[in-house]
Amino acid sequence: GYGPPMRGALLVLGAYVFWGLSPLFWRLLADVPPVEQLAHRVLWALPLLVVAAWMTRGYRNLRGIGVRGWGRIGLSAVALGLNWGTFVYAISVERVVEASLGYYMNPLVSVLLGVVVLGERLRRAQWLAVGLAAGGVVFLTVALGSLPWISLVLAFSFGLYGLAQKRYGAIGPWTSLGSEIIWMLPAALVGVFVWAGDGSGSFGVDPGLTWLLLATGPVTIIPLLLFGAGARKIPLTMVGLFQYVAPTLQLLVGVAIFGEPFPTGRLIGFLIVWAGVAVYVWDLWSTREPVPARQ
Repeated sequence: GYGPPMRGALLVLGAYVFWGLSPLFWRLLADVPPVEQLAHRVLWALPLLVVAAWMTRGYRNLRGIGVRGWGRIGLSAVALGLNWGTFVYAISVERVVEASLGYYMNPLVSVLLGVVVLGERLRRAQWLAVGLAAGGVVFLTVALGSLPWISLVLAFSFGLYGLAQKRYGAIGPWTSLGSEIIWMLPAALVGVFVWAGDGSGSFGVDPGLTWLLLATGPVTIIPLLLFGAGARKIPLTMVGLFQYVAPTLQLLVGVAIFGEPFPTGRLIGFLIVWAGVAVYVWDLWSTREPVPARQ
């Protein structure tokens, strides 16, 4: 059979493949408003998170969070909700390609936030990578005549989410996400009940659509289960390299399956950002520290 590192790599790769192909699922919900999709995603992910936290005994970490900790988790929940909502909006308005650019840029935005917020110092290669990403955004804005705001919102919201998690400490992945879902739950419940009351909601109207809304929970949790099970078994460097599988698949889905335009101007802009990504990956690989495969 496969050893722990190989199993870990396959699990993490499976998570990123799942995320990369997820636009195929969310496109099935294109007729449901993005805010309603987000509400049901929160609602149906929570029971699965409760089970996962109970099985891993992660609920014990809730006791030590404190008032300030819950406040920081609230900020993290806002960033995560903004990221999820923007992603499903991008799919509903046929801008998956622009969404994929956001996830290519995300690690570079995280590096930049480390400098601005945490006072971290960057190596020359990292500055070059961030500069190329910024140059790609400027080029796309000029060439296409509009700011790629979906890409920027996705990149910065997820970067801020990671920053918030780093600030309030590690309380375990299931406890962390479960706490953020708890923050989002009241608004999700109010929305679902209001939509059901005035007849504008999608849940229960059509059996197929209802099942799809119920499936938003597992679709959210399954890749997290894969990632959580695999990431502990492989070096962090390998996780960092695998993260580009998801936006690459999203880009292919957007262009090859959904038929979104990919003109020369957009290609050049992507190539500039990809050059930044290549520099970042090279720097990540060349400066990696020896890490035991099983952690």
